[in-house]
This record gives sequence, C-alpha cells and structure tokens, in this order.
Amino acid sequence: MRLRNALLAASVLALPLAAQAQPVSGLYVGAGLGANLLQESDASLSRNITGPRNGTVEFNYGLAGVISLGYGYGNGVRAELEASFRGNQVDAVSGFGLPGQVRETGGVASYGLMLNALYDFDLGPGSFFTPYVGAGAGYMVHDYGDVRGTTANNAVFIDGNDGNFAYQAILGGAIPIAAVSGLAVTAEYRFMGSISPEIDARRVTSTGTTRGSAEVDNFNHSLMVGLRYAFGVTPPPPVVAPVAPAPAAAPAIARTYLVFFDFDRADLTDRARQIIGEAATNSQRVGTTRIEVSGHADRSGTPQYNQRLSERRAMAVAAELERRGVPRAAMAIQAFGESRPLVPTADGVREPQNRRVEIVLR
Repeated sequence: MRLRNALLAASVLALPLAAQAQPVSGLYVGAGLGANLLQESDASLSRNITGPRNGTVEFNYGLAGVISLGYGYGNGVRAELEASFRGNQVDAVSGFGLPGQVRETGGVASYGLMLNALYDFDLGPGSFFTPYVGAGAGYMVHDYGDVRGTTANNAVFIDGNDGNFAYQAILGGAIPIAAVSGLAVTAEYRFMGSISPEIDARRVTSTGTTRGSAEVDNFNHSLMVGLRYAFGVTPPPPVVAPVAPAPAAAPAIARTYLVFFDFDRADLTDRARQIIGEAATNSQRVGTTRIEVSGHADRSGTPQYNQRLSERRAMAVAAELERRGVPRAAMAIQAFGESRPLVPTADGVREPQNRRVEIVLR
C-alpha cells in the first residue's frame, strides 16, 4: 500500500512539469529503484541428502534496482541492455522434516544481465504520458546466503549460487519533464523469472552431515520508479508569430508565415490553423498575386521518406488555405524534403524547427 501511494504521489507531482510525449529516438540511459517480492520458493533437496527432501522458503519484501542503456528507433520500438539487482531476506523455512515453521536468518540476492525489446504507445498530440510494454531474456545469478532451518538435532542449510537463463515481462509508463529536454520519469511493473537454480545444500543431524544441492524457484515481482534520459533531444521550437503585413501600397514585399508540425506528422495543430487563417486573410487584404506553399522535413529518416512527408505537409496547408477562400490556382505548391533546413543539423537529428511549411505571399 505504501509503495502504491508513493507511485501515485510521484505521478501527481510530475504533472505540472510534464511535456508533450514523443517517441524516443537515439541513445538513452535509464535507472529505476523500488520494491521486490520474491515468491515463496518450493525447494527440493537432492537424493544424496538424508531425510525428508521437500520444503518451503518464504521471503520478506526486498529491494530491486536496474540500470539500462538503450536505443530508440523513433517509431515506438526500443532495444536496451539492462543490469539488475534484487534482494530479499528470508522470513521462514518450513518442511524438510523440521517440526513446524522455523524462523531463521539468511537472504537471497539475484544479479541479472538482460536484453530487452520494448514498444511505446503513441497516444497522439497533446499527450504527456507514454505507456509501454516489453519483454527480455538474459542470464541471472541466484545467490542464497546462509539460508537455514534448524531444530535441536536437525538442521538444513542452503548456501551458494547458480546462474541460469532468465526472462522477464515489463509494463510501464513515462512522463517527460518539460524543464529538461530528453528527461522522463518512469514507473514500471516487472515480472522476472529464471530456470530453477540448484544451490549447494546440506543436512546436519546427530549422526553426521550429508551434502548435496537444493533445487529452488525464482519468480520475482517488482514495482519501480526511475528516470530515463534520451540524448540529442532538442527543446520544442518557440511560437513563431507571423510577420506583420505591410501596407497595401507596397505589395512587392514578401510576407512569410511558418507552420510547424509534430515529429513524423502532417496533421495541423490548432496553432497551425490559426497561422494559416492569418495568411489567407492577409493574402486577400493586400492583393497578393502569388502564394508559395513549401513543405520541409528534418533529417530524422531517409531522404525519400522525408520528401514524401514534406509533400503531405504542403498539401495539408494548401487544403486549409483553399478552405479559407484562397484559390488553388493562386498557389505554387512544392516540397523540398530535408534539403533546405532552417537549422542545419547532422543526418538523423530530429530538429523541430525544420518540420515546417513556409507560406510566402508575393
């Protein structure tokens, strides 16, 4: 209950600072910390250990932590390499022929290295929250530290470690922080399991000690909050006001209006429609003889894809101008793809000010 309340409080506090969510594109790092529930483990002693073989080990809530290095492809798909730690103290040991439930000391830790594939769901323009799902596979070392159940003349010890194939499922969400471009708060549930480890074990009785191993379960449920930072994210462009129209007596002066678009989008925002409306009104007021509508894209993506995207943006603006009374015959519609950036960048860089359509009244 306390952990759930803490996650809710963190989300509420982050809302005033949230920015519009965008797909992760490029390199990122992340870290998370939270609570871990290690499921009750059915343990089975090997046949070379005398006495009853089956027992149960129960655990208290413990700690879970992860760090990750990943790459986002800009379309919702991400891949990451993750290192993790989980630790729980033993609550009780029962079975193995021991009378009743014996409360003992000891702890269990798991160390994992995983390769994850994740998918972010785009909730559309204006959304400040991005849910995601993922799955991973890798290797986990499960370490029992002096776990024991004892009576006056019978004791079972499980102490050692074993590494095995591990797997996990991830369900989470991210809220970007407006104050720092590329930074986001994350909240996650993770289920992680592994092939049953075999840990060194022994039984000590009044007649002597027999040694062997114990096969145990390893199923973890983790709730974590964390931070993720994506490199190379540029802040959103400032709101660009249209150039004030010149008096009707000077029609030769060109007037330029800039219409910006969200990443990989060609649909018009409310602000974009407002700017187009002002351009349409002024084109009729000053007696414009030619209207140039030029589409552009940034350099994230292939040149061929960006050419088509800039064409769609130009056509969307032209359609809105026509809806507001500007004849299609008065427009010169063209697209330049990524060839004429407003802000020069390296290939693959997402630059909001290059995702635009220029309306020039001549």
